Amino acid sequence: MSQQFHFQNDTRVISSSLLDNPSVAFCARFGKFQRRDSQCQAFVKRVITSRLFKIIMISIVSLNAFFVVLWTDYNTKYNLFRLFEVSELVFVSIYSSEFCMKLYVDPINYWKDGYNLLDVIIIITIFIPYGLRRFKGKHYLYLNIADGMQSLRILKLITYSRGIRTLITAVGQTAYIVASVLILLFVLMFIFAILGFCLFGVPDRGDTNNWGNLAVAFFTLFSLATVDGWTDLQEQLDNRNLALSRTFTIIFILLASFVFLSMFVGVMIIHTEDSIKKFERELMAERHVTLMEEKQVILKRQQEEVSKLMQMQKNANYRSFSELVENFKKTLRHTDPMVLDDFGTSLPFIDVYLSTLDNQDTTIYKLQELYYEIAHVLSLMLEDLPQKKPSQSSEKADEK
Repeated sequence: MSQQFHFQNDTRVISSSLLDNPSVAFCARFGKFQRRDSQCQAFVKRVITSRLFKIIMISIVSLNAFFVVLWTDYNTKYNLFRLFEVSELVFVSIYSSEFCMKLYVDPINYWKDGYNLLDVIIIITIFIPYGLRRFKGKHYLYLNIADGMQSLRILKLITYSRGIRTLITAVGQTAYIVASVLILLFVLMFIFAILGFCLFGVPDRGDTNNWGNLAVAFFTLFSLATVDGWTDLQEQLDNRNLALSRTFTIIFILLASFVFLSMFVGVMIIHTEDSIKKFERELMAERHVTLMEEKQVILKRQQEEVSKLMQMQKNANYRSFSELVENFKKTLRHTDPMVLDDFGTSLPFIDVYLSTLDNQDTTIYKLQELYYEIAHVLSLMLEDLPQKKPSQSSEKADEK
């Protein structure tokens, strides 16, 4: 038994080593793999990431949505049938070309992005009607459903709109909390559905159309939760003189509509505001990075110009540094941007400095008012002091 056990372990180790060696070699070779069309790849990447390409794709998707709207009118569809056929081929070709370009730029990381997977799903739904017409015929039963799914093309706008992606992210972040709220609402509806069935679903004198079974009771409670036609439902209960019907309706509407639905809306609003603030912070960070890049480009160009002038000085043998500076001034233009790193030239410092001057002026004005009040009080005090009589002083002089 021991020999057999060791023999199985040995064979297991050998088989694992046989599987590991090719995988390690494949990973090492794949890690060293370099594309030979890097220039073409970079060019296609610049094209699909450019602003002009995004504007063109947004315009094409919007135009396709407009054609879909016209396609729903049978008279327009009949009169412009050839135009719809040609435009459909153009739109499908553009969407397929976009998919191929993105897949060509990064064939591995392309599948890691959820929005790219959404584009793939949309392209698959585009080709479904063609496949059904090809294999099942034009009169296939479910062909209308495939044609109706073509409205999903408008979702391609999500890929090119950061605002929509931000809202979708906010909705995704609220999934857990929203699910908890919906579970609580379902529990509440379950309790009231059983209670309503027992109170109002009696076959003899009850409302069997709205409370006859659990499924119908759930649908009735959903109408009460959305406060849609609840007065008609309550009127039917009042006509049958059912006890506790108004109390039942009021309590459920207060709990379902005013508590749970308001909670649901509040959760969505809070997470949406957080996502919008995060989106604004990202935009500010991107703008800051862009400004820093432009600043580095300007500094680099100025350093290159200075180095060229220094090289010219070595070659031309200028007499002094002032002569070099004068020649450098001649190369400057009024439109040249200047990078100022001094703290005193920054906009926040200027704003703080001007605010300080305003506060200083206010303080000086208050001190002047205080000085005028002190002078006025001293003048009043001088007027109130008793004056010495000159006769007393003259009498003393005569006695001496």
